[in-house]
Amino acid sequence: MKNLPFGFDRPEDSLGFLLWQATVVWHRRIKRALESYNISHAQFVVMAVLMWLEANEYDITQTLIVNKTKLDKMTVSKTLKTLVALGFVSRVEHEDDARAKSIALTDQGKNMVYILVPIVEDIDAQFFGSIAGNEEKQFAAMLVKLIGDSNE
Repeated sequence: MKNLPFGFDRPEDSLGFLLWQATVVWHRRIKRALESYNISHAQFVVMAVLMWLEANEYDITQTLIVNKTKLDKMTVSKTLKTLVALGFVSRVEHEDDARAKSIALTDQGKNMVYILVPIVEDIDAQFFGSIAGNEEKQFAAMLVKLIGDSNE
């Protein structure tokens, strides 16, 4: 079977495949840590981003959350509905745009973020710990470059 469609001799030579594998391993660790809090990874990300946006005085809408998290619109919509039902997030009519909702963390949501961020940051530190300080900065810069201004 030499006539394969792959542009690589081995799977380990594919950057996309390696990125996929790294993401799966990292995500699995995060998911396992969040399970006992009944919070999904997407829910955590949305809440953490909400806290950062609030602290930086953004006018928070669902579209802004989509742009900052890179999650798709449907995932953000479903995630917000769940977070509202759990009492972690509030959604109210936007002051200036009748089509939009203003989104904010509740006190309960803020408390949950304060509990979960150290847990997730510890997992990140362990997972990325094999990358030395300067390499970590270079890797972060490469990821930012790959992500770019994409709103996909």
